[in-house]
Amino acid sequence: MPATLTGQLVVAISSRALFDFEAENRVFEAGDDRAYMALQQRLMEEPAPPGVAFSLVKKLLAFNTGGTPRVEVVVLSRNDPVSGMRVFRSAKHYGLAIERGVFTRGASPWRYLRPLSAELFLSANEDDVRQALAAGVAAARVLPDAARASAAHPGELRIAFDGDAVLFSDEAEQVFQRDGLAAFQAHERHHAHRPLPAGPFKPLLQALHTLQQAPGMRVRTALVTARSAPAHERALRTLMDWQIEVDEAMFLGGLAKGEFLREFEPDFFFDDQAGHVQSAAAHVPAGQVAMGVAGG
Repeated sequence: MPATLTGQLVVAISSRALFDFEAENRVFEAGDDRAYMALQQRLMEEPAPPGVAFSLVKKLLAFNTGGTPRVEVVVLSRNDPVSGMRVFRSAKHYGLAIERGVFTRGASPWRYLRPLSAELFLSANEDDVRQALAAGVAAARVLPDAARASAAHPGELRIAFDGDAVLFSDEAEQVFQRDGLAAFQAHERHHAHRPLPAGPFKPLLQALHTLQQAPGMRVRTALVTARSAPAHERALRTLMDWQIEVDEAMFLGGLAKGEFLREFEPDFFFDDQAGHVQSAAAHVPAGQVAMGVAGG
């Protein structure tokens, strides 16, 4: 029988999201892939420094305890196969149990998300992220220079989500962008008892909800949104309808999110709007969900 990933949360991640390859990437972007390959080969025995999503991946893999596979992390990278050797060696150096990888030497790797049945894709390449989102996979463009995760919660995976266009569809955001705040508030008050359609990250939140039942590593989630009362009610009622709980909810009414996220200390934060992601990235690992009326 062939191996299967059925029943596991499958996370696909690029090498630049997992490790700090920014110096090497500057050589790659200069258009000389031979020089890039030579550089990676020279550094083969030198583990790459942890990247912006390193903490997230390390904690996700920690759910695979007691012989039960719950999370599979696959490297999905524009690296060439030889440079991929350094990725695997770096993972081994840090004790990350990553066994699978796809390396495409500059070609877009997003199409391999389908045979993997991946539920999350993290990459520093915006085009790859947009293609993944269009294919129905939760995806975010990581900011490689974002702050690294706090080491204060080694036994707890912490993830924060924006609401509209991330956990929920951008239906309400479209009203706000078209008609303004007053119309948005009236729309959400009128539809408070009608659940919002699901956004791209609902399946990930559902998977985390399931992982909360597993022994060992704990999960703590937060909804961090620009919504305020009375629009808060529809968001909460939607989560109730989904039978999914979040541990914290921040209804910030347009306040900058960065300092609030600094206090929550997530391993990663997902938002569709570039301004919110930049605010967050000064304090925590962050990525942009590049879709919807505000993020596309």
